[in-house]
Amino acid sequence: MPAGGFVTQGGKEYPGKLTPYVLATCIVAAMGGLIFGYDIGISGGVTSMPDFLKKFFPSVYRKEALDKSVNQYCKFDSVTLTLFTSSLYVAALVASLVASVVTRKLGRKLSMLFGGLLFCVGAIINALAKDVAMLIVGRILLGFGVGFANQSVPLYLSEMAPYKYRGSLNIGFQLSITIGILIANVLNYFFAKIHDWGWRLSLGGAMVPAIIISIGSLLLPDTPNSMIERGKRDEALLKLKRVRGVDDVEDEFNDLVVASENSKKVEHPWRNLLQRKYRPHLTMAIAIPFFQQLTGINVIMFYAPVLFKTIGFGDNASLMSAVITGGVNVLATMVSIYGVDKWGRRFLFLEGGVQMFICQVVVAIFIGVKFGVSGTAENLPEWYAIVVVLFICIYVSAFAWSWGPLGWLVPSEIFPLEIRSAAQSINVSVNMFFTFVIAQIFLTMLCHLKFGLFLFFAFFVVVMSIFVYLFLPETKGVPIEEMSIVWKNHWFWGKYIPDEDLPHGASTLEMGKNNNNVMPSKSVY
Repeated sequence: MPAGGFVTQGGKEYPGKLTPYVLATCIVAAMGGLIFGYDIGISGGVTSMPDFLKKFFPSVYRKEALDKSVNQYCKFDSVTLTLFTSSLYVAALVASLVASVVTRKLGRKLSMLFGGLLFCVGAIINALAKDVAMLIVGRILLGFGVGFANQSVPLYLSEMAPYKYRGSLNIGFQLSITIGILIANVLNYFFAKIHDWGWRLSLGGAMVPAIIISIGSLLLPDTPNSMIERGKRDEALLKLKRVRGVDDVEDEFNDLVVASENSKKVEHPWRNLLQRKYRPHLTMAIAIPFFQQLTGINVIMFYAPVLFKTIGFGDNASLMSAVITGGVNVLATMVSIYGVDKWGRRFLFLEGGVQMFICQVVVAIFIGVKFGVSGTAENLPEWYAIVVVLFICIYVSAFAWSWGPLGWLVPSEIFPLEIRSAAQSINVSVNMFFTFVIAQIFLTMLCHLKFGLFLFFAFFVVVMSIFVYLFLPETKGVPIEEMSIVWKNHWFWGKYIPDEDLPHGASTLEMGKNNNNVMPSKSVY
């Protein structure tokens, strides 16, 4: 067993290896993150393009381009403009609730297919948009696509991956999100040079990742968990042998069957979530996506071009700065892929929190010194702008190897099968709701809180880091169906988990030397 791994008291350890087959399927499935990432990157870019603003948001265009006396913090403050960005997330919230039923009854891959098709239709409508109403209809369809994909892809990856490699493979989803953001930023940079209709190419380009995930979902196999859940046990056994690359899969298969039988006894998984024994899972399904959005990352990624433009960069310079942060995002996510199954989830969460806090305070100071509370200043000196971008990049890197990927990984791996689809829907819904709230009020908050906005998010980074330190156990190297033991042995959550919910013969965990996931008062750790 690798250092930091887990073994049940009975010594159970599922055999299996990382086969080329599993690697290929997880890479294809992770492409579902492209649609979410592309949208995050593209929406911030087009809202900084003068031609786009002139056509759909003329009042913002006049304030931004023609009135040079206006407060820099408030020049993009427009409810309609933010509604264009944030409408997607309300739709994604609704879609994720519907996707729960589709994912559970029809399988993970069909949910991915629905997501890809809806996103493709939304991209076409946006590219052909004639007015704001048409734009928002397209955004809503994009949101439906994101809701289906974000609900099913993390579950698919967690179920398909061998537990020793689950962290690295699941983070492929976040890597695809970051690649989507980077591609969108690069395209924005070049399409912004095409006057009058360059923005149509940016919005229409969303069809490409949508087609990739749609075709990919047709080629993917179902997960053994999903097959068992839908009564296809013989097929599931054969699939599990192929997925694990060994014939000795009886222990894992039997545990999956037991989990499936238990899940079928649950007639109302949504109501079931309120039971006392699911209190830890429900708390994490709500708290983790809530905190993920309050890191402030979407402020940077949605509005990076707008933000850089606001602090004195020109049109092309602001888009290029967004390309730089997008590149950092991709590279730093690869650090997480390398380290998540070596260093553990908690270490990355806590290190990322410290790094983000420092950067947000520094950026607040730099912007505050230059613009004060009046929001007026001459153009930034080049060295000053470089320092701001540098610290934003350090901040983005911290998020990209901590709360970015782990905000999707940890919730997808902690839920028992009987509540997995419902709990993942809550996870996605909370994520989308607070993404919507932040996107909708960010520009207004920037106008009123000014440079203090960064201190607002820095405060929440401190809160979320304390939460992780106290309440999130280490899940590195734990098979999904054995996860109840982790909760049972936690200093706080243990009292909520009944003994009968533990896997047969398991009552404790032997922890590897690198696991520091509980309070010192609990002797088992």
